[in-house]
Amino acid sequence: MKAVIDKALLNSHSYAEYRKIVTDLLAEGKVSGDKQSEDLVHYTLLNETRMNRLEKTLKITDEVSEKLKNLQKKYIWLVISEGWCGDAAQLLPVFEKMASVSENIDLKIVFRDANNELMDLFLTNGARSIPKLIILDKTTNEVISDFGSRPKAAFDLVKNYKEKHGVIDETIKTELQLWYLHDKGISTQNEIIGLLEN
Repeated sequence: MKAVIDKALLNSHSYAEYRKIVTDLLAEGKVSGDKQSEDLVHYTLLNETRMNRLEKTLKITDEVSEKLKNLQKKYIWLVISEGWCGDAAQLLPVFEKMASVSENIDLKIVFRDANNELMDLFLTNGARSIPKLIILDKTTNEVISDFGSRPKAAFDLVKNYKEKHGVIDETIKTELQLWYLHDKGISTQNEIIGLLEN
């Protein structure tokens, strides 16, 4: 596992670099990852708008901010993502804002399809679900914990819908985006702080 993580870190990007890569690909009518399609271009364009909005409006709660400022250890937050992923668009700005509050967190992002070995170490119910946040001890690169691909309430929302209707369709995708809109990143902040405290 250590070799896979070390290799991924070498291929990683800062948040700003990640955003630029995705934006530059879009300018060419392309998306990140192995698959190219009009749908994925459409989703990536939506995500650009979402992330731009979240970067302006998202707030880290005072309680979470305080805890982040008082972290005693140094961490690397290694995130697996792709530009077309709706959950990633909602969560990456939260990760970035949380990391910017603490000098003890170094945020790094890798593209899923370029890091299959890493992704396969952190499957969600057997699936390559993203985004996946891997919390590493910065001194040893040892895995402390991981989070993703969604906060628990969002995960349950989708799971319950799929059990009831048998599919993931536009209805649940819209419901999920509304959930994120109303939650304002608070569930994510609290869950990640919980992981750091344990």
